[in-house]
Amino acid sequence: MAENNNSNQAITLVNIESLINSHDSRLKTLTDEAKTYKEMINNLLENDNEYVEAAKEAAKYGKLKTIAKKRVMVSDGAKTTVEKLQDIQSQLKELKVALSDYLAQYVTLSGTNQIEGTDGVLRQIIYTAKLVKKGE
Repeated sequence: MAENNNSNQAITLVNIESLINSHDSRLKTLTDEAKTYKEMINNLLENDNEYVEAAKEAAKYGKLKTIAKKRVMVSDGAKTTVEKLQDIQSQLKELKVALSDYLAQYVTLSGTNQIEGTDGVLRQIIYTAKLVKKGE
């Protein structure tokens, strides 16, 4: 019986691996297609005089905006505010990583993927996975 179960698990694993590879391949294909269509749209826009003129005007005002922003951001108040924001963003990142670890431990220990929050609302624990190339 255990041998049959191992055989079924092996077949399931092979099937899942095949699905992962086929979906990964399809993602690459669609990404390439999307890139081609984006290039086609950009070519259409670049060949439209009205769009080109509007883009030039927008770029001019974008540069003026950037200059004004730099001028404001060098003030002491802005520097302090930016530092506080960066500190908060760093804390948020650390808390999210810790929460993810705690949730994984909770699922393992409790055997459930649901937890009730302090507000009484039942929440589901979900995971998001993606493929990345392994570093060499």
